[in-house]
Amino acid sequence: MNSLQRTSHHLSVCSANFRRLKKLLNNFDEPSFDFALDEGQLMANFKIIDQQRHTLLLETKQLTANKILSFKFRIQIFLDAKLAEVVSFQNEQPVPFFVIKPKSQSLDEKFQQNQMLTEWLELIFLRGMVSNTLLP
Repeated sequence: MNSLQRTSHHLSVCSANFRRLKKLLNNFDEPSFDFALDEGQLMANFKIIDQQRHTLLLETKQLTANKILSFKFRIQIFLDAKLAEVVSFQNEQPVPFFVIKPKSQSLDEKFQQNQMLTEWLELIFLRGMVSNTLLP
C-alpha cells in the first residue's frame, strides 16, 4: 500500500472515530461519561483532560476486575478538522517518524491503535449502557 492510500485510509478511520465519539459523548458537552459493558463486568470511562478552542484531549479507560482486560487510550480530538486520533495507548506513544523504529514496535503501530479504538467504540455502541450515575 503506498503512502497516499495509507494516509487516506488513516484519515477516514480518524474521521469515523470522531463521529462515533461525538455521538457517544453527547457532542462533547459533558466532562466525563461512564458506560457499563457486559452486564456491569466491564466499565468504559471517558474523561476530557484538556480542552482548547479547536482540540480536546480525551482519556478513555476500560476498567474490569481482571487487570489483563483493562486498558487506557489518550485521544486527540480535532474539532475543526473533525478527526479523533489515538496519541497513546497504555501510556506508550508511537515513535515519531524521524526516529528509527525500535524492534518493540511494529511499523503500523499507529494504525493498530486507531483500529482498536474503532472496534472498542463499536462494542460500546452494541453492548454499552449509560452508568446509573448519569441518569436523573
